[in-house]
Amino acid sequence: MEIGLILKIAGIGLTVSIASQILNKSGRDEQGLMLIIAGLAIVFFMLVGEIGDLFDRIKDVFEL
Repeated sequence: MEIGLILKIAGIGLTVSIASQILNKSGRDEQGLMLIIAGLAIVFFMLVGEIGDLFDRIKDVFEL
């Protein structure tokens, strides 16, 4: 796993949490929740490719 991927995920999490807190303090709770859900979806789609690569590597290791 690349350190760059971890830093990207941390950056997205930090940005989403700050923006969500700002939205919640200004009374836009629903938009803050939608922002959190969008952030989770972005991170999930980033990880799907990495998980696929992991399964391919595991399959190559145990291939007979």
